[in-house]
Amino acid sequence: MKIVFVTGGSRSGKSSFALNKALKIKGKRAFIATATPSDDEMSSRINAHKAERGDKFVTFEEPLSINKLLSEIAQTYNVILIDCLTLWLSNIMYRNIENMYNEIDDLIESLNDIKKYKNLKAVYIVSNEVGMGIVPENKTARYFRDASGKMNQNVAAIADEVFFTVSGIPMKIKNSI
Repeated sequence: MKIVFVTGGSRSGKSSFALNKALKIKGKRAFIATATPSDDEMSSRINAHKAERGDKFVTFEEPLSINKLLSEIAQTYNVILIDCLTLWLSNIMYRNIENMYNEIDDLIESLNDIKKYKNLKAVYIVSNEVGMGIVPENKTARYFRDASGKMNQNVAAIADEVFFTVSGIPMKIKNSI
């Protein structure tokens, strides 16, 4: 089983890239969607993503408990795509879960735990790279930026492959040895 981490800026093409890679794997596919339809614009984005993947994935809408869900579905599917970790982390922060870092540690543990399932060929994980701009002016935004950066570092560390997308172009920045 391999873990493929896809990161990049907003609207950089990371979701489409991960989706196309996951579609090349034969078998049962699961899609873990972390977005919540908080307003009309977000509902429109969610619907566009649903249309793009069509009926080629079984979709699980899970804004918070992706660690538990991964454990529940890893034995059943051949490929899992999580889109996206940044929204998952913001959902945790919005709900005032005390320690986002504990949630990140639990995510890494869950990803390591599911490596034992022989039927699972790949897990694709999409996340935004939010730390490349200016330093946010408020404490909450800086806390989120820092936690997101730590999360991305931790996922990239255990990933077999890491891609960074810019302007729709994926660049492989880590490959399994």
